[in-house]
Amino acid sequence: MKSKLILLFSCFLFLSAYGQVEKVEPPFWWSGMHHNELQLMCYGKDISKYDVQIEDVTISDVTKTENPNYVFITLNTEQIKEGMIIINFKENDNVMFSQPYQFKARIENSSKRKGFDSSDVMYLIMPDRFANGNSENDTHPDTVEKADRSNPGGRHGGDIQGVIDHLDYLKELGVTALWSTPLLEDNEPVYSYHTYAQSDLYKIDPRYGTNEDYKRLSLEMHKLDMKLIMDYVTNHWGSKHWMIKDLPTKNWIHQWPEGFRRSNYRMTTQFDVNAAKVDAKGCMDGWFDTTMPDMNQSNPLLLTYIIQNAIWWIEYANLDGFRVDTYSYNDKNGIAKWTKAIMDEYPSFNIVGEVWMHDQAQMAYWQKDSKIGAIDNFNSHLPSVMDFTLHDALTVIFNEDEGAWDKGMIKAYDNFTNDFLYPDINNILVFAGNHDTNRINEIYQGDIDKYKMAITLLCTTRGIPQLYYGDEIGMLGNRDKKGDGDIRRDFPGGWQGDQQNAFLTADTKNGRTNDQEAFYSFTKKVLNWRKNTPVIHTGKLLQFIPFNNVYVYFRYTQEKTVMIILNNSTTDQEIDVARFTEGIKNFKIGTDIISDSNIDISENFTIKSKGSMILELK
Repeated sequence: MKSKLILLFSCFLFLSAYGQVEKVEPPFWWSGMHHNELQLMCYGKDISKYDVQIEDVTISDVTKTENPNYVFITLNTEQIKEGMIIINFKENDNVMFSQPYQFKARIENSSKRKGFDSSDVMYLIMPDRFANGNSENDTHPDTVEKADRSNPGGRHGGDIQGVIDHLDYLKELGVTALWSTPLLEDNEPVYSYHTYAQSDLYKIDPRYGTNEDYKRLSLEMHKLDMKLIMDYVTNHWGSKHWMIKDLPTKNWIHQWPEGFRRSNYRMTTQFDVNAAKVDAKGCMDGWFDTTMPDMNQSNPLLLTYIIQNAIWWIEYANLDGFRVDTYSYNDKNGIAKWTKAIMDEYPSFNIVGEVWMHDQAQMAYWQKDSKIGAIDNFNSHLPSVMDFTLHDALTVIFNEDEGAWDKGMIKAYDNFTNDFLYPDINNILVFAGNHDTNRINEIYQGDIDKYKMAITLLCTTRGIPQLYYGDEIGMLGNRDKKGDGDIRRDFPGGWQGDQQNAFLTADTKNGRTNDQEAFYSFTKKVLNWRKNTPVIHTGKLLQFIPFNNVYVYFRYTQEKTVMIILNNSTTDQEIDVARFTEGIKNFKIGTDIISDSNIDISENFTIKSKGSMILELK
C-alpha cells in the first residue's frame, strides 16, 4: 500500500509539470455524509479547456462557466470510502495533470450532534478585543492591516489562544456556549478586526491563529461541557476575497449598472404583499457596504459552495451551532435551501439568524414552520431568531421610573403577549446588547440595580439568554458618540502589561475593582443557578400586568415553580400575594436565590425600589 501511494504521488508530481490546479474547494471532504453529492470547485489558469475523469468515481455533472479558470465537478460520494481519489485533467484522452483529493472519516455520531438550546447561556466576544494569547501573530505578512492598539477602529491583537486561555473564566461565570464574531480571514486594509468582509472562507485569519487553533478551541470547550458557535456570513463576502477578484460567473454577486448600490435595508420588502419589485431588489441585491460585495444565493453554484463551506466547518471544527449574520438580507429562497441542507445533515444542530426588525410578526416570519411565512408558502427552516423587540424594550424600560400605560415594565409584558406568533418560543435568542448596540451599562449609566433587573429578566424569561463580553464587569460604551470602537473596548487584563486584570477576583492584586466584582458576582450567581434549573429552560411562562411599575411572572412545570419580581419604581412596593394566587397556588415559602433568604409568601411582603427577586417556591 505504501509503495502504491509513493507511485501515485510520483505520478502526480510528474503530471503537475504540465499544468496546475491552484485551488480545490472544499479542500477535503468526509465519507458517509447524509447528502451524497459533492461539488468540487477547481481553479487554475485556463483549466476549463480540459476534460475531467476520476477512476472508480461517478461524476454526475461538470459545469464550466464563462470564466475559463473554473471547473465545477459534482461527484456521487455514496460509494467513496476514506482515502484518496485522483482527479485527472485530460486533453485528447491524454492526462495532462492530476490532483489528489482526500476523503476523511467522520467523527463518531457526527450527524447526531446537539446544538445550543434554552438550557444554555451564550457569551458573545469580539476575539480581537477579548484577550491576546499570542503576541507574535498580532501582525502577519499574509494580511495588510497591522496591529495598532491605540486605534479604536484598528486591530488590537486578540486571538484564539487568548480565548482558550480564559475558558476557565467563562466556565466559572456560568457560560455554557460561546459565540465569537467571525474568525475567518478578512484582508481589508482597514477595519479588518470586524471580520465580516471575509477574504477566504476556508481559512482562519492568521492574526487570530490557524485552522488547527480553532479546532483546538472547540476541543478545549467540549472538555468543559461548553458549546462553540460560529458566526457565519452568507449575505456578503469581502472585496479582497480571491474569487471576487476573478469571478466564476458575472452573477456570482449582485451587480449594478453604476457599479455600486447600497442596500435600502428595508427587509419588510421580503414579505410585503404591496411592495414594489424595485424596492425588494434594492434591499436584497444592494450591497451592505463598498467593501462587502452582495452574494447571489439564487446562483446554484454559489449556493452549493456556501452550503458545503458551512458543513465543512461544522465537521472540521466539531461545531455546535451557527449565528448567521444579516439573515433576512439574503435571497430568501436561497437562504432557506442553505438552512435546510445544514439541518438535514445535522437534525439536532441549531442556527440562529440575525433578523434585525422591530415587530414580532415580522421576526416570527423567519422562524421555521412559521404560520405567517406559510401565508406566502415560505418556510425558512431556520430554528432560531433573535428577539430584537425585547432588546428594544430592555434598552429603555429601566430608565422609565414611573410606570404608565406604555412606559416601564409594561413594555416587557407587551413583548411577551406576542409569543403566540413564534412556532418555537423557547428557541429564540434574548439579549440586552451585542457588538452593534450601545452597551447596556452605558444606557443605565453603570447603575448596578438596573443591570440586575435586566439580567434577571434575561435569565428567567423564555428563550436562550446571550450576554456581551464585559457586561458582567460593568463595561461601558457609546457608539453614537464615540463610534463602534467604544462598544468594542479591550477586556481589561487580556493583554500583557495591562494595569488591571478583570479576569481576576477583587482580592487579587490588580484584579477586579469592587464595582466590577459586584457586577461579576451577581451575574455568576444567576447564571450558575440557571444552568441547573430546568424549569427556566422549558417551563411555561405566566405573567401578570405590571402595576406601579412592578412586573411579576412565573416559570413553572408540574414539578417546580419560580416566581420572578422586578420593582422598577423608585419606591419600595408591597406585593399583594392574593393577586398572584394563580401562580403561587399552595406554596408558602419562596427562597430568593439573589439574597439567599427565605420569604414568607403566605402573606404580603415588600420588595425594595429598583429591586429584583427570583423566588424558588416551596
